[in-house]
Amino acid sequence: MTPDPIPARLAALKTATTPDLKAQWRELFDSEPPPFNRRYLESRLAYRIQELAYGGLKPETIKRLEQLGEELDGGDRKKRSMRLDRDRPIIGTRLIREWRGVEQVVTVTQGGFEWQGRPYQSLSAIARAITGTRWNGWVFFGLKNHRRAA
Repeated sequence: MTPDPIPARLAALKTATTPDLKAQWRELFDSEPPPFNRRYLESRLAYRIQELAYGGLKPETIKRLEQLGEELDGGDRKKRSMRLDRDRPIIGTRLIREWRGVEQVVTVTQGGFEWQGRPYQSLSAIARAITGTRWNGWVFFGLKNHRRAA
C-alpha cells in the first residue's frame, strides 16, 4: 500500500515560494491567480488539491445542506436569498489581508464587519481606513477578483 501523497503536497504549500503558489494556481484552477495575500493562496490551493484528490461534496450532501437551510429559514424568501448570496462570507469568518507589512484582520458580524474592535457597515470603509484611499472592499480583501472576465 503506497502512502497518500496529498498530506505531503499540503505541507509543501507552506514552504513554496509565492511564484510557485501562483504556478500551482494556474495549473489547478486553469486561470490566473488572484492578487491576494499568500495565506489566501495557500488555503484555496489546499482545498483544491483535496477536492481534486478526494472529490468535492457529494450531490446528496449538497441536497441535505439545502434542506437544512430550508428548515433554518422556514421558507422565508428574504432569508433564503441571504443564504443564496454565495459572495457574502458567513458570520464569524475572519478576513486577513497584509497591507504594507501589517496583517489586517476583519471579522464578519451579523450587522456588517468589525476591524480593530470597531463596527463597520462595509468592507470598503475598512479598506479606506487601512489605506487612506478608496477601494472596493470585496476586491481589497480578496472576495472578488476584479480582473475576472465577465
